[in-house]
Amino acid sequence: MNKLILLLSFLVGPLTFAQKNSDVYVDSKGIMRWGNTPGRTPNAEVQGFGTNYTVPFAYAYRTAKKMGISLEKAIDNDVYHFARLGFDSYRVHVWDTEISDTLGNLLENEHLKLFDYLLKQMKDRGIKFILTPIAYWGNGWPEPDEKTPGFSAKYGKAACLTNPEAIKAQENYLFQFLNHVNPYTGVAYRNEPDLIAFEISNEPHHGGMAAEVTAFINRMVASMRRTGCKKPIFYNVSHSIQLADGYFGADIQGGTFQWYPTGLESRHELRGNLLPNVDRYTIPFADNPRFRKMAKVVYEFDAADVGRSYIYPAMARSFREAGMQMAHQFAYDPTFMAATNTEYATHFMNLAYAPQKALSLKVASAVFHRLAMNQPAGRFPTDTIFDNFRVSYQRDLAEVVTDTQFIYTNTTDAILPAADKLTEIAGFGKSAVVNYGGTGAYFLDRIEPGVWRLELMPDAIWVKDVFGFNSLKNENAVINWRSWPMTINLPDLGAAYTIQPLNEGNMFTDQVNGNSFNSSPGTYLLIRKGMKTQLTGTSRWKNITLKEYTAPATTLTKTYLLHQPMAEVTANQGLKLDASIVARSEPEAVEVYVLGIDNRWEKIQLLPATGYTYTALLPARLILEGFLRYCLVVTENGIQHTYPSRVEGSPTDWDFNVENTWQVRVVSDSLPITLFNAATDTDQLSRAYLPGSRLIPVGELGETELLIHVEKLATSNLESKNASPVHDYSMRYNFSTKVAGRRQTLSAFQNIVLKGRSLNDKPCPVQLALITRDGLVYGGIVTVGTKTGRYTLPVTQLKPVKLVSLPAPYPSFLPYFIDTNAPTSNLDLSTIETLQVSIGPGLSPEDSAAKHGLGIRRVTLE
Repeated sequence: MNKLILLLSFLVGPLTFAQKNSDVYVDSKGIMRWGNTPGRTPNAEVQGFGTNYTVPFAYAYRTAKKMGISLEKAIDNDVYHFARLGFDSYRVHVWDTEISDTLGNLLENEHLKLFDYLLKQMKDRGIKFILTPIAYWGNGWPEPDEKTPGFSAKYGKAACLTNPEAIKAQENYLFQFLNHVNPYTGVAYRNEPDLIAFEISNEPHHGGMAAEVTAFINRMVASMRRTGCKKPIFYNVSHSIQLADGYFGADIQGGTFQWYPTGLESRHELRGNLLPNVDRYTIPFADNPRFRKMAKVVYEFDAADVGRSYIYPAMARSFREAGMQMAHQFAYDPTFMAATNTEYATHFMNLAYAPQKALSLKVASAVFHRLAMNQPAGRFPTDTIFDNFRVSYQRDLAEVVTDTQFIYTNTTDAILPAADKLTEIAGFGKSAVVNYGGTGAYFLDRIEPGVWRLELMPDAIWVKDVFGFNSLKNENAVINWRSWPMTINLPDLGAAYTIQPLNEGNMFTDQVNGNSFNSSPGTYLLIRKGMKTQLTGTSRWKNITLKEYTAPATTLTKTYLLHQPMAEVTANQGLKLDASIVARSEPEAVEVYVLGIDNRWEKIQLLPATGYTYTALLPARLILEGFLRYCLVVTENGIQHTYPSRVEGSPTDWDFNVENTWQVRVVSDSLPITLFNAATDTDQLSRAYLPGSRLIPVGELGETELLIHVEKLATSNLESKNASPVHDYSMRYNFSTKVAGRRQTLSAFQNIVLKGRSLNDKPCPVQLALITRDGLVYGGIVTVGTKTGRYTLPVTQLKPVKLVSLPAPYPSFLPYFIDTNAPTSNLDLSTIETLQVSIGPGLSPEDSAAKHGLGIRRVTLE
């Protein structure tokens, strides 16, 4: 009988524990569940979605100090935006090097105090958190490291994993960290009810044997358990996965993962349809029985160097399919320094400065909370519409549409199933319920029947490539507080509603005309005609106060004209010309001056399109074979400025320098189209680094050859030594801007031509593939000889081939090749936008082990 009672108590142990304890627990199937957590259903699955945020530490902390910013105020502002974006989880790797000494003693300093303050602000907004006490990083990035007192600074990451004294220091530090009492809450971290779990350390890269890894982890866990902490403890299992058995044998309850599907540090914005890159998150040891008992969390993810808004919900979908319960974007830029994007230039996330990307995270949060865990999500391209969600590369759109919720990242034609039942709207651009021309995000929430709260952010405009080589001295994005007409068409609100400004300093006085009014940034109550409400600015609603509002002041100090001329256009066809005029107020006139063949200027007016964009159609009679030369003239306050040189005056002035123009090649429809030119396009190639690869001048004046020396085609995965080698070296280049002016004639071309040569005194098979805007890939093989020449591949020979995941994804165990399920029917050339060049396809296993090389000058469509 006693044995039976003991067995039953063992079987129901986790459930009994959950009923008696507020901590989260992990059940026998590897699912984190709520205990008796206030506001949560006991034993329900834990779900959380949010971001990383670093203001108490390192570069963000130093920058705030240099700028004279109140760090507490900066935290208040950003955490408020977290609440508006629907984040309910937060994660960060703590810079242990700033809050510890070499023996692992916790230092009660300003960094720790600010971190405690941040956690209290998160708690007050209902945001839970996962903490990683050890980062192993220095505190410098992107600057040089400072001299810091911590054990990580003394030993470095590698030694921290093996050195006995470093291990003792970590044990001491973890014990003290978990026992630390937050002065703002009076509660130790080990007992904090809103702290869901701990991840021991950030991205350890273990060597040695699996048993040694297990022993190390268990020593860290033992030091944490000595505090009495019963929270789940996680460990990073996505690095050094050849030692995965060491993780599975350790006393941990879960594993953490990251995902950078577009690599890191491209130093320019990546173009093209990247949805295939996020089609699936594949874990190589997913079926391991011991791993299946572990909970799974994403500690970091981002589509690095991607400036568009369509991709995050697709990542969230793939995470849920892979069994992830929490996910955290890396990293949210503190608003006070977001204009320069200097903290992590390969990432860019901020509600004020990157509104569409931020709204995409809000949609992704909805995905994460709506979709069931471990459920098949379908495969690309059919998985772009799922549940109540849609993602579209071509529209740069992510959206969720339900009876009550409507969130969208760009102008949308979505049909609402029940507009009268909506309670939450967040968007950018135009929709069935909102018509707005500004470039900031807006939020509409029904507070009670007939009463809505409008929150409108100021305009954000990217004036440079935000993913380039950045500096605090240079702004990449600007903010402009500008009034725009706004129409709100909500059945619950009706027409002729009244508007009450809420936020401090809001002097709004306009009246509603029908459903429209002139809007300005701020917060407002919109009240149905004839309705009365007791709500005021100080009223609480969910996790905010109605009058709350925070946004950067206008940073726009000059007028920007943003315009990218076509590379070349087809003769005798009309040409649409677009430009963004970023000004404090609407300019009086925007005109294009075209220099005719008689050396006379013809003036055409550009008309407002949406936001700051102006457009004009240049008639076919002006698009003559040769060179199209033109200027743009902006009139403000009666003064004309001519671009691209931004000189005062107009091209008709007697002393205007005719060289200060844009110049576009105008060619016949039969002239070849250059898809890749080594001289101008190499810096934009997505490819793995190769020693000895370089550009050299060759042949005719201005011609350049890119040398690709592949010493060993079969490469092993450094992170997973047991993985199968990949017999391939590929490069990818997006040529969409090159063909934009000739897209109408693309379908008439018949051949892809590579000009170049093979290296190493032997022919080299090269696969040339074209990727469409739908993400489909068609390719074929051409054998390049040792003499420089033109090597032709007929378009009719192109067949579906695999997409190479470029830039290389991280973690590196993710698939190298992606099947985009392209139909076998002929490629539609009018949709192509990316070139993929591969060495490897067509080689025998014996040849794959040998050296290969290619000198490539250009690839054309003829």
